[in-house]
Amino acid sequence: MTSSDHLLDLIQSRPDVHELLRSSFSFDIERKRCGDGLRLASGRSLEPIAGEFAGGAYLLCTEEDGRRPVVFASSEGEGGLIADDLAGALEIIIGLAWQDCLGFSGGGNVKVMQVSAQHLERSLARDNPEIAEERAAVAAALSLRVVPVADLVIRLQEAASKTEPDYVVVDEDGQAYDSPFGAYSEPRLGGWR
Repeated sequence: MTSSDHLLDLIQSRPDVHELLRSSFSFDIERKRCGDGLRLASGRSLEPIAGEFAGGAYLLCTEEDGRRPVVFASSEGEGGLIADDLAGALEIIIGLAWQDCLGFSGGGNVKVMQVSAQHLERSLARDNPEIAEERAAVAAALSLRVVPVADLVIRLQEAASKTEPDYVVVDEDGQAYDSPFGAYSEPRLGGWR
């Protein structure tokens, strides 16, 4: 059994963890169908492991060097590598508003991502005052680390930067997904609040 299989089995066997991942972190193992038909541009297959509310998919790559990298494909056509393995991906998923951090990255600039992450953390804490406790509960249940946001931003930026050429996601028609990095450095209407 791989470490990815072990983590997925743990999530499946713990309804409390599954529910927290689904409701607070938009990682739902019951939405695997979101990634059906997706593969890497290299032709390597992808295994859908979870989906999120907006229709995006979390996918495991085939094993390489004892690990199974994780890619994400959004319903809007952006996608790419988010971590070298599922444990690393889950630390990012629970520890960071990672999709918006990539979206407001100024094209992948780590300094812009750090600023975005701080704004997103403040907003998340206002919207969900229990987020720190929820992160700690999921991390403890899955034997993950609660990593500082600044470190997660660096890890995410490094992973997403390796999307091309090996982790470009394509759909059933062979259409490549766009880069995971958004061009903007902050929301267009009104900036960060």
